Amino acid sequence: MPRTAALVDFDVGKKQDIDSISNAARQTRKRLERLGGALQECAVHWYKRYLLEIILRQKPLKPSKDGRHVPLRIGYEQVLIDERRGHPYISNIIRTSRYTLIDFLPKQLIFQFTRLANFYFLCVGIPQAIPGLSTTGSYTTILPLLFFVLLTIVKEGYDDYKRHRLDKLENANIATVLRRKPSDQEKASPTRKWLAGRFNNAEVDAKIWDDETDGEYGWKRVKWQDVRVGDIVKLVRDEAVSADLVLLHATGENGLAYIDTMDLDGETNLKSKESLPDFRDCHTITGLRGCQAEFVLEDPNPDLYRFDGRVTVYGRTLPLTSNEVIYRGSTLRNTACAIGIVINTGEECKIRMNANQHPDAKKPALEAIANKIVISLAFYVIILTVGCSMGYIIWRRSTEQISWYVSMATVEFKQIIIGYAIMFNNVIPLALYVTLEITRIGQMLMLNNDVEMYDEATDTPARCNTNTILENLGQVSYIFSDKTGTLTENLMKFRKMSIAGTSWLHEVDIESEEVAAIARASLSVGGGLALPRKSREVASVIHEDIELYPLSSPTSVFAPRSERRSSSQWRSTGRPDHLQPDVTTSDLLEYIRLRPTSAFARRAKDYILSMALCHTCLPEVKDGQVDFQASSPDELALVRAAHELGYLVAHRSSQAVTLQIDIGDGNQETQVYEILDVIEFSSKRKRMSIIVRYPDGRICIICKGADSMILPRLKLAHLAMQKATEVRKSVEMERELLRRSEQLEVRNSFGGRPSLNLRGVPGNRNSIGLSPAGAPDKRPAVVRSRSVEPSRSRASGDKPRPSLGIRTTSLDVTKTLSMLSPATPRPQQDKFGFLDDPSIHDESTIFGRCFKHLDDFATEGLRTLLFAKKFIPETEYNVWKKTYNDATTSLVNRQDMIEAAGELIEQSLDLVGATAIEDKLQAGVPETIDKLRRANIKIWMLTGDKRETAINIAHSARICRPGSDIFILDSTKGSLEVQINDVSEDIKMDCTHSVVVIDGQTLAVVEQSPLLTDLFYSLIPLIDSVICCRASPAQKSMIVKAIRQRVPKALTLAIGDGANDLAMISASHVGVGISGKEGLQAARVADYAIAQFRFLQRLLLVHGRWNYVRTAKFILTTFWKEMFFYMPTAMYQRYNGYSGTSLYENWSLTVFNTLFTSLCVICLGIWEQDLSAETLLAVPELYVHGQRNRELNIPRFVRWMAAAAAEGVLVWLGVWAAYSVFGQARDDALFAFGNLVFTAGVMWINWKIFIIETHHKTAIVMGAFVITIAGWWAWNGFLSGVYTPQLTPYPARDAFADTFGPDPLWWLTLIIVVVVLISIELVYKVVKRNLVVAGMWRWPPWKRRSLDDSLEKWGLEVWQELEQDPVIRERLRRACMEDAELEDEEHDSIDPDDVAKVP
Repeated sequence: MPRTAALVDFDVGKKQDIDSISNAARQTRKRLERLGGALQECAVHWYKRYLLEIILRQKPLKPSKDGRHVPLRIGYEQVLIDERRGHPYISNIIRTSRYTLIDFLPKQLIFQFTRLANFYFLCVGIPQAIPGLSTTGSYTTILPLLFFVLLTIVKEGYDDYKRHRLDKLENANIATVLRRKPSDQEKASPTRKWLAGRFNNAEVDAKIWDDETDGEYGWKRVKWQDVRVGDIVKLVRDEAVSADLVLLHATGENGLAYIDTMDLDGETNLKSKESLPDFRDCHTITGLRGCQAEFVLEDPNPDLYRFDGRVTVYGRTLPLTSNEVIYRGSTLRNTACAIGIVINTGEECKIRMNANQHPDAKKPALEAIANKIVISLAFYVIILTVGCSMGYIIWRRSTEQISWYVSMATVEFKQIIIGYAIMFNNVIPLALYVTLEITRIGQMLMLNNDVEMYDEATDTPARCNTNTILENLGQVSYIFSDKTGTLTENLMKFRKMSIAGTSWLHEVDIESEEVAAIARASLSVGGGLALPRKSREVASVIHEDIELYPLSSPTSVFAPRSERRSSSQWRSTGRPDHLQPDVTTSDLLEYIRLRPTSAFARRAKDYILSMALCHTCLPEVKDGQVDFQASSPDELALVRAAHELGYLVAHRSSQAVTLQIDIGDGNQETQVYEILDVIEFSSKRKRMSIIVRYPDGRICIICKGADSMILPRLKLAHLAMQKATEVRKSVEMERELLRRSEQLEVRNSFGGRPSLNLRGVPGNRNSIGLSPAGAPDKRPAVVRSRSVEPSRSRASGDKPRPSLGIRTTSLDVTKTLSMLSPATPRPQQDKFGFLDDPSIHDESTIFGRCFKHLDDFATEGLRTLLFAKKFIPETEYNVWKKTYNDATTSLVNRQDMIEAAGELIEQSLDLVGATAIEDKLQAGVPETIDKLRRANIKIWMLTGDKRETAINIAHSARICRPGSDIFILDSTKGSLEVQINDVSEDIKMDCTHSVVVIDGQTLAVVEQSPLLTDLFYSLIPLIDSVICCRASPAQKSMIVKAIRQRVPKALTLAIGDGANDLAMISASHVGVGISGKEGLQAARVADYAIAQFRFLQRLLLVHGRWNYVRTAKFILTTFWKEMFFYMPTAMYQRYNGYSGTSLYENWSLTVFNTLFTSLCVICLGIWEQDLSAETLLAVPELYVHGQRNRELNIPRFVRWMAAAAAEGVLVWLGVWAAYSVFGQARDDALFAFGNLVFTAGVMWINWKIFIIETHHKTAIVMGAFVITIAGWWAWNGFLSGVYTPQLTPYPARDAFADTFGPDPLWWLTLIIVVVVLISIELVYKVVKRNLVVAGMWRWPPWKRRSLDDSLEKWGLEVWQELEQDPVIRERLRRACMEDAELEDEEHDSIDPDDVAKVP
């Protein structure tokens, strides 16, 4: 039900109450935090000072005096020494495993016995092994404990062994290194002789040595682990870099090498590295041998963006910067060959220093609660032990001293108390941890075999690498995601253009994909084959794309553009509500062919020509197809788009560009443009310019770049800036209205928009009402002018979420055919009529429309650029050329002078148009992020890309919503303290969804100041999302660790696909790796591996919820059954003189947890599903169940333990009354009495767990129930036959068969006790379920509740009732489908009367 104004006022008042927390409380909390931090720092200091430095002799390395010296001398055979260690530089071996052979066992023993339960059992097991103290056997605790610990250690060792194997694979990669060739004597070595026996010597040499040699030295193929500091390494195209190198030579144009650092820092653009001119002769072995140089370099450090060093060549000292250094983790691209000298190896490489080396083993979050439970039960055992021991003292005084037959059998008090401690220690069951490992293995297999997370394209299933933290998947509060390869495919597509104030859609790639999809579909349909389940998404697309009437011919100039099929158009993932342009680039080409001399056609051709000329791409032919080498994926997308629009870059050199232009009718025209100058793009300039000479001799400068850089340089800059300001104000007004509208919408308990609109049915509180999607809203109306969203529908992110009634097919064939039949008259109009509008020639109008297009493109998550150009007179160019030549040849401040020269020529430009490039997201990313946000999970994007790119992706991925407030923290824009305080105030005052953007440089400034660190992380609970750009791997890891420290109750998840993500994956509570294009490093090391980001929603919302519920129920029921089972034993002590005599027979007691109560908790822990997957995906708010620890917490545990104690007492009283008050048993021995209690316990435990507590009852579950019950009776028969006749308190021989077995009283008592327990439980469950469904279950009753309960506050019983109705269940199934399939579909509603029929 929509919230009223009174409720809004109540929420505002409640927020003000929360904000008015006393300063004293805050100061106390800060003091405690400071005290805890000081204690932690002290402990770390002592650990480093005494344990590491004194005992283990691991002292920190002191910085070298003058950096590390690395000589370039080929004949220098001495081993290079690291002056910091006094030993040779470390090897190039890397290790990501956690243990070595030496420290594995000690670390594991410490890790295992720091677990509270293991330590408790160790303390109990040691005295139990002392003869004479235990009444339950000497080794019943210590041996199972040691077995379990050993099993866990072996499993951990196997997992680490797999990491060792992966390390070995990486260390065994092949690198090409310059080495001295072996002499004839060395060739005669035993090893060579052995190899010669198996291969020819020539074959061995061919595999090891390259052809290039100067006789004494040659290029040798060695393993990466054999690369040393000072080695000369040769790289070929697409080869990974084995160690940190200083570039000596590259075969690229002007000596450049293009490096892909995506796996290092996440950036998609190729970086150009250039060797110093003094190394110009180092392209041959002879040249390398003749070069004498010495490098003086900075000590190894994790800074990826700065490098300091110098090199002395032939007595001349030159500076070294990051422009000459290539780091390990990079890949050589677009360059045939490069040569470098190794400066850092192994763990001292930048990528390894940014990694979280040798992380600690991860523990499940539920273990903290389990530890509290163990502590509370330990106190309970102590109280019970002391109570029974004191009972013995009282009994000894009152009974023993006056009873002659036991007066000489006094037992020492210490033996009594130790005996009771050992007897009741099973209240904390050792079997808990053994069976918990079994359930986790079962959960892991269930996850690994989920076909819904199987990716057919790559044949990759989901994989669990760490099964000890499966339940953590259901409690995640923060997700830290990489961008490249995780959210995106790193595939750029040219998508839109703005020319003369008109917008055009480029969807050539989409049309080709649709043709292929329809062709595949026709084959399937024609063959009569049914589409499999995995193809349902493709099927739905094909279904929507069926043409109901023939399209107009391509040559027709008239077409009903308003009837374009929305399903065939490209749609923005960030703003699917945006209507796309009615005209495409295919229409543009048609217009150019029809009216080639029109003013607009000339503008369009200039636009395409600018795209074809202003770049640095190099064409190449692969398999008969033309493709391009590009340093930036954006440039590649533009050049490919120019090719698709008829302007093919056939050849490009440093002097000229050759274009093949399609002039229609299959004819082509070749034009050659002379390249005069190229002013490169830089992060400071944010633009690139090229000066070319046209075939007619004119000189033109073409500039492309960010709008903020291009606008001030336009000829009509003042007018352009004025129009840009007007558009910006209009956009801000629209967004403000949108934010105000969002503030009045229904919200759930954590501020999010609910997945479903629900309302109570008036007059019927026993039913559940779900309001239709189009139901009238009772909130205050907000009048929205048409200027808010001109010609657009309401945003999918802004409209009310659908009710449980969602129709997944929108094709009403009869209705559609009647509306769109060929006979229906259609209005005919010129589709190019809008190009005759005189306003498209007005610069003011063009500026306004173009800037509005730019804003639309940006909000859709597209990467925008402006193109501008001007023709330059020859004389003006010659004057400028002299200035530019002076800048390029300067030895001082060369880059600054080049930029200043570029500034001179890049003025008075004419606007050509705007481009919009789509960084394609992986399938399902926006929908997944939207669902995760609705699940109360905050999503942070940590990327190495630049700020503008990161924000664009955040829009398209829906990390930023249309109404989001984006706050940018920038250390270069003033005081960070003021910026953070302003952001905090804005968020607290009025903000529906906040996104903070911070870059790596600003984050480094924050880290250096404790005050700024406290201020920044105080924002964390208030911020909805964070975008961290230009972040190094070490900074990503630091952010994750900081959140873990600052928000200790929150669980973090990090997801990525490259080596640069390993640090944050290891630092988080849960690490997820994607088998992406950056490699498999993350998927191998992470706790879980998936093929696509979209599978994360099922991994968390479904498997996370299930595994959390399963594990929590497993722990709860295990403790419950132990408390219940041992309560009668405690009650029995009063009747045996507190002697510690057990009520149960020893053999039965020994196998109690193994044979008779293990299957019930194991099945519950593996197969339980409290709600269906469809419900959990349709209603992501239900995920907060695990975040708020609703399934296992101390109050719930106390209630269950109280119920267990009461049930145990009830069983004892019922059996005692039957035997002592209401009847005379045929067999009144202890065994018959105890066996009756034991049987009642087994029956009730299995019935409660299997039948009552297990919601998802499969054939396996019910089969296990039958096997367990039948097994107990078989066990009774077994005991009756195998026990030897002897004088014992437990005369089991023939007891079940001859004595108490045929006794009707025994069976009647058993039936009555079990039936009473079942009846009490069922009555409670039924009453509670009906009260919850009726909305009357309120606890505590005095707590004020809102009239509109949020979905996540609905009881589990409500959703289970809803799932019983087939109509609602089907609609829930439909609602869980991807939002992309539902955007164009109509929504129906659930009739309240239908819901009222739920039983």
